[in-house]
Amino acid sequence: MRVLAYEVRRLRGLRSTWLILATVLLADAAVVAVLARQLPAGQLAPVAAVRCLTAVVPLLPLPIAALGAGALGALSYGHEVRYPGLPAGRVTYRRRLGLIAAKLAVTGVLALLLAAATVLLDAAVLRLAPAPGARVAELFDPASAGSAELVRPLLFFLGLTALAGWAGLLITSVVRSAAAGLLILCAVPALLEPALSLLLRQSGRVWPVQLRELLPFQYGLDLVRGADPQQLAAAPALDGTLLVAVLAPAALLLVAGLLVQLRRRAL
Repeated sequence: MRVLAYEVRRLRGLRSTWLILATVLLADAAVVAVLARQLPAGQLAPVAAVRCLTAVVPLLPLPIAALGAGALGALSYGHEVRYPGLPAGRVTYRRRLGLIAAKLAVTGVLALLLAAATVLLDAAVLRLAPAPGARVAELFDPASAGSAELVRPLLFFLGLTALAGWAGLLITSVVRSAAAGLLILCAVPALLEPALSLLLRQSGRVWPVQLRELLPFQYGLDLVRGADPQQLAAAPALDGTLLVAVLAPAALLLVAGLLVQLRRRAL
């Protein structure tokens, strides 16, 4: 518990933490305001609603909230490297793992809170600034079918944001530089998503709709390629095979972080 309290105090005391949080919220609100003015007339489709509520910007490596969570994770470890607060008490492997576990826990909770805050803020902006003729009221009715279709994609969004925060922290633990860790985090989706898309096309499949709408880079590639909207709308649900393919790099990154710590004498 002391390690958790230490990490919370460190993260709360950094000005960069509050700057990142404010930047993510303001950027999300601005993106949703622009997207809302471009909505077509009629009832808002669930796919478009997911893009608005998660502030998807095509060809970005990750949603804005996930990028913010990755930056928080990278700075959490990078600041520890530059300004070690517990150099004498965290030198053993077990204690270093305890500190990393505390950082993962705090970063994960903060990432989830950030994702939830962005969804609520985006929903408020979408409700207040819809395009003329666009009907969004049904999305805010818990009993409506459109509202029920948003639950699973938004849960994936929460998980993706937490995963990005953990990835930013673990990558930085390997390279020991917050800037390099964040750059690598941004490069991974740009390399991983096209490779998985190629494998899917060779097997006659397409990206599951729940994931495609939450991966801005893949969504941008669909726009560049001019993919058939009806085919994309009929995409299958997320299956176990693709879920393993997406989570496998995260598992490898965790193993790499643990092995790297074995060869070090300091965090």
